[in-house]
Amino acid sequence: MLAKFSLTPLFFLFLFACPLALCAQSPAVNIDGKSGFTAKLMNIEAATNEIFRYNASLHNGSGKPAVFEFKTNLPIGWMISYKVDGSQVTSLNMDPGSTRDVSIEVNATASTVPGKYKLPVKAITAADTLSLNLEAVVKGSYGITLTTPTGKLSEELTSGSHKEIHLEVKNTGTLPLNDIELSSQLPSNWEATFEPSKVKQLEPGKNIAITAKLKVPDKTIAGDYAATFTATNSNGNSQAAFRMVVTTSLLSGWIGILVILAAISLVYYLIRKYGRR
Repeated sequence: MLAKFSLTPLFFLFLFACPLALCAQSPAVNIDGKSGFTAKLMNIEAATNEIFRYNASLHNGSGKPAVFEFKTNLPIGWMISYKVDGSQVTSLNMDPGSTRDVSIEVNATASTVPGKYKLPVKAITAADTLSLNLEAVVKGSYGITLTTPTGKLSEELTSGSHKEIHLEVKNTGTLPLNDIELSSQLPSNWEATFEPSKVKQLEPGKNIAITAKLKVPDKTIAGDYAATFTATNSNGNSQAAFRMVVTTSLLSGWIGILVILAAISLVYYLIRKYGRR
């Protein structure tokens, strides 16, 4: 006797749900005959030494594959790059109805005068030209320099001594510098403290004196050493590399001479006393 079974509503639900799930995982295709080139933010403000980053979206609304070539007209000396999935491109091959994210990065020249600049960007195919009118608002420039009042970048120290090194932080840009911190890279066991250790704000064209208090460990071998001091904030940094010449102290030198003379005297005494035997 043949067993009887029936197709339950649950079976039909499973049968139709699987293709629907597969369709839901496929990328959306929108073929409406209208291609587009848009950006989330059209106007961005930054300093001359910062990157203007725009997040754009390119849509191929045609029913055919298309190659979009990126073109623009920038002020002299400015640079632009287009990135898709992290890779830099100059054109983009797109399937019908597809949409891709495009990252646009623009660099102004260091000498750019503050103001508003228009950046007309185009995505061109054989049949269409899509325009995106971006704007860059240049607010000025950041610049920081760490040096010494005299420009001298070498010091002479003695083993086990303390030394004050006079530094100078300058704001060479046109915008204020905030929260400048001082740090150092020194030979092993050397120590340095700064006064002040942090500068809250430094206006354009101004400078501030910094004193680095350096401690050289005892028994440091005489010779040349490298020490680097750094001034850093969120907008940049500057380094001052010093040549440190370590010498032995005068007292240590005299002690060494006395030890040598004592050794010579002892040898002479032993020769006189036992040499005739």
